[in-house]
Amino acid sequence: MTNFNWNNDPRWAQVGELIVHNAVDLQPGEKVMIAMSETASYPLLEAVYRACVRAGGYPQVQFLSEHLQQVLLEDGDAQQIGWVPRIEEYGMEWADAYIALRGAFPLSIHNNVPSDRMSLAQKAHGIISTKRWKETKWSLIRVPNQDLADEAGVSLEQVADMFFDACLIDWPASKKQWDSWAEQLDGSHEVRIEGRYTNLTFSVQDRRWLAWADGRNMPDGEIATAPVTDTVNGTIWFENPGVFGGRLFHDLTLTWDHGTLIEATSSTNQDFLHMVLDTDSGAKSIGEFGIGVNPAIDMFCNDILLDEKILGTVHIALGRAYPECGGTNESAIHWDIIKDIRKEGRLVVDGKTVVEGGKVLL
Repeated sequence: MTNFNWNNDPRWAQVGELIVHNAVDLQPGEKVMIAMSETASYPLLEAVYRACVRAGGYPQVQFLSEHLQQVLLEDGDAQQIGWVPRIEEYGMEWADAYIALRGAFPLSIHNNVPSDRMSLAQKAHGIISTKRWKETKWSLIRVPNQDLADEAGVSLEQVADMFFDACLIDWPASKKQWDSWAEQLDGSHEVRIEGRYTNLTFSVQDRRWLAWADGRNMPDGEIATAPVTDTVNGTIWFENPGVFGGRLFHDLTLTWDHGTLIEATSSTNQDFLHMVLDTDSGAKSIGEFGIGVNPAIDMFCNDILLDEKILGTVHIALGRAYPECGGTNESAIHWDIIKDIRKEGRLVVDGKTVVEGGKVLL
């Protein structure tokens, strides 16, 4: 545990430099859109802005907040809620690089919002998200704050230390290790996820395994591929709730038959779950399969950007696939859901146990 000074901690500057130079590789003259969410993200905003200026970039800042989104969801009509924010959309066309400093927010904030209104908002934001990953160099960062600490059930200092430790690991050494694991998995054919209430298989033939260590998400640390859509068979159950659009889906269970999702249940927010799955034709398919490999992240925060990196966990993402991995599934959503096999379960690739007991066994 460190003595954490929120505004003046020198680690903000270190992370800011890492995002600008490693994650988006900002070059002199490039334009940068920085989206700051929630006021507690300001120390990292200042660090990123300073790093952009020093790199010769042209940064612009926009402020977003889930609390403002709640105002729209409560008081807006259907047309307002489903309206695509044009300035944000234009920002994706204008910017060479996009950096999202996403402060956490209470996941209960939208509990009183009807699911159909939530679904309208998610479709609008899905359009922005698609333009972001298609048209910019980008990095998404979950900035620690008190709301994130509350979700994790720990102090702000603990969650901040975990964040900084995960961001400031030895990246060259980590990338070398993770690339080696990805290379060992390349050329494999069948993946099986085993665990409590879980037996899910799919082919990854002719798909690539890639190690993410470039800061696209910060902190980074996963190895990912893309399933062959029509080969997905079986059931997966999630110990921890799925998180999407500020809603928690407890006891989430998904079942596929030859790539067709035939059952999707949760003990909470099931009506919203089905609205998410009906976003478009690609939302019911698995676009990504990933393995968490960042050793500094060790506790669930009910936050996808952090939880999917926990060493020894695996995750699927419904919706959009990464073309870099050879994936072809298209969707406005990309929803990562984490399966914790550290205590019970394992990942098997071509008959060999690859992840078990919180360790990668390659």
